Amino acid sequence: MAEIRKVNDANRKPAKPSRPTWVMGHKNPDTDAICSALAYADFLRRTRLPDAVAACCGPPNARTEWVLAKAGIPRPPLVSDVHLRAADICRREVATAKASDSVIEAYRKMTSRGYRSLPVVDEAGNLAGLLSLQDLLSLLIPASDQGDLARQVTASWEKIASILEADVVNPGSDASGEQEFLMMVAGSSEPVMQDRIGRLPKDELLIITGDRVGVQLHAVEAGVRCLVITSGYRPSEAIVHAAKLNGTTILVTERDTASCTQLIRGARSVQGAVSREFVSFSPDTKLQTIKERLKSDRHQVLFPVCADDTKRLVGVFSRADLVNPERPRLILVDHNEFSQAVTGADEARIVEVLDHHRLSGNLVTKEPIQFINKTVGSTCTIVGSSFRAHQMEPSEGIAACICAGIISDTLNLTSPTTTDEDRAVLEWASAIAGIDVDRFKEEFFSAGSMLRGGNFGEAVGSDRKEFEESDYRVSISQVEEIGFDYFWPARDALQEELRRLIHEHRLDLACLMVTDITLNDSLLLIEAPAAIREKIGYPKQDPHLFVLKGVVSRKKQLFPYIGSVLAEVPNSGEG
Repeated sequence: MAEIRKVNDANRKPAKPSRPTWVMGHKNPDTDAICSALAYADFLRRTRLPDAVAACCGPPNARTEWVLAKAGIPRPPLVSDVHLRAADICRREVATAKASDSVIEAYRKMTSRGYRSLPVVDEAGNLAGLLSLQDLLSLLIPASDQGDLARQVTASWEKIASILEADVVNPGSDASGEQEFLMMVAGSSEPVMQDRIGRLPKDELLIITGDRVGVQLHAVEAGVRCLVITSGYRPSEAIVHAAKLNGTTILVTERDTASCTQLIRGARSVQGAVSREFVSFSPDTKLQTIKERLKSDRHQVLFPVCADDTKRLVGVFSRADLVNPERPRLILVDHNEFSQAVTGADEARIVEVLDHHRLSGNLVTKEPIQFINKTVGSTCTIVGSSFRAHQMEPSEGIAACICAGIISDTLNLTSPTTTDEDRAVLEWASAIAGIDVDRFKEEFFSAGSMLRGGNFGEAVGSDRKEFEESDYRVSISQVEEIGFDYFWPARDALQEELRRLIHEHRLDLACLMVTDITLNDSLLLIEAPAAIREKIGYPKQDPHLFVLKGVVSRKKQLFPYIGSVLAEVPNSGEG
């Protein structure tokens, strides 16, 4: 094993794929959530975070799609959750073996990576099995009860020549085909060697000798299968001639006899030691599922990750990779609580928050983060101010997104949440984007009426936020329309959607705020216990519908009012 010990055993780990820092708005994203994510990711890439990538955890609504098309910006990727998966923790640059590899070749690959196990793949890269260090040792070290069979080696003379770095003085037939060899070291006298050669099958004998010409000549005249001459000694022409006549392969190596006997055993292929029973995972398997599965498997040390359809090897991971894995990095925009964040955010590393809503929920981080929460009408206003503070000018498309977020969230600066900063940023961004704000507003709010399309589930769910207040779980959705014409025919269907929301999300009450942007008034459709509805002081159209004159802001007007109502009605737990 002297040669094997020379192999570099540095514990070099293959690289894991780099992952982006996701910049994401809330669930059921509105225009401000998606546009602020796009604009802030662009700002971060240009300043201090080159791996920032905008994403959304829900599909954009029709108005947001219109904005993206007008701005010439592709829709951000849809990331429904950020749970760690096998694809995230596995290492992609993987050393692999083939079933035809020799023991020495496989061992060198293992030690170069610090592995105790190695995936075995076929010619197409599909996983065929696993090979462990223990499996290799069983091929190298014979069992104690084998007797004379301990000299038996299964290999091809081509592999033996490669392992010994030998010159092929006389080739035999079937160079690559494996066969059973009986190794014999010519350490006895010539008469003893002649006797031993005469008693064993010639077509299996592999004789290892040095410069002992008599043994060399007798071996080739007897027609042994292979003659290995050590220490670089060259055979005479007569011996080579006899080998050609009798079909004996002659290999000449610079190595000594002791090294040759060890290395020849490592020339056999690993095929017989490859395990076909192993645990593997698809790239999409969640980390928690992996941990549960491995509780019942204590022996396997390396776990392949394979494509579902082809079983092509994607990567591997070990148990050590499951301990404190690198968590997804996440920047929250337009929200600041886990209940509104992308699924799995509580397992991610929150690195920043950029928002303009009240502080609530259970957002907790392990280290200090940048947390920007400003009393402005739109998160896009905060992003625009960041560009201006750095004396940077966004592209026309990003500037258009900033405009859209502000116009959407402030109802074109008419909402009570509007500030002078919103006005200043909108004026600055619209000049860069070349936008006529009044015309843009008309086109934006005309694009994709949520009520006209007939998809009432989308109307209730496209801009919806959940809150916890006074032991109640509350959902408030909002749609902006030009007039209430499309509301009245949809009224009953929308009420049914609110009931469905309560059932599916286990809510206590659900509201839909329909805002007329031309009059700056709203209608409130609510599904809630009678005790709560009776406390609402706005004019009542029917037991579930209220008229909210001058109310347009969910954040600053409606939610605080609903919160005060809930505080007066203790939650009994009955619908």
